[in-house]
Amino acid sequence: MAAANPWDPASASNAAGLLLGHFVASGLVTQEMLNISKKSASCFVNFSRLQQITNIQAEIYQKNLEIELLRLEKDTADVVHPFFLAQKCHTLQSMSNHLEAVLKEKRSLRQRLMKPICQENLPIEAIYHRYMVHLLELAVNFIEKLETHLETIRNIPHLDANLKNMSKALAKMDILVTETEELAENILKWWEQQREVSSCIPKILTEENYLHKHDIIMPPLSFNSKVPIQTINAK
Repeated sequence: MAAANPWDPASASNAAGLLLGHFVASGLVTQEMLNISKKSASCFVNFSRLQQITNIQAEIYQKNLEIELLRLEKDTADVVHPFFLAQKCHTLQSMSNHLEAVLKEKRSLRQRLMKPICQENLPIEAIYHRYMVHLLELAVNFIEKLETHLETIRNIPHLDANLKNMSKALAKMDILVTETEELAENILKWWEQQREVSSCIPKILTEENYLHKHDIIMPPLSFNSKVPIQTINAK
């Protein structure tokens, strides 16, 4: 609960309030003077604004520091991030295994290098070895697909006949699609007729019960024929 304002003579019950009320009544102090004195000083408002500005500046400085840390982490991710470190360790491990295998086979490799070239190998300079690896990959892919390419070339003379056969097959498909649509329409019509017949059966049974109840004899008729009803006179 808020404390009573000692500067308000109307609501104050203490000595200061009574004294102020007496001053107002005697005319020494006006109500406007008391209202002005109740307002907070502008210097305190400026102090509060300065405190808010200081807090905002501190928050901005903290955010800038976090941004700088994130940028530093991004720039050094390839050095300190575990994912990139794992990739580098895997690459180094592969290189180490390769060098270890080379050192194990050092004697046989040296003997192979000392043998003269007798039209068994194609001498290629070391700077072109990596290009040869790529070329060998292309050659392997070409050999794998060679049979498919040859089959395509063999089918070129029969291309016109294949196109004619495809045209005939498409025409047959169009005919089958048309027949299927007609069959679907007939099935829908038959289904509608069956629904109509099913809806008429209760009416027919009701009429038969009515005729039987009133001793009215109706000969068996077709749906389209009309024969007058014979009534048996009870007399």
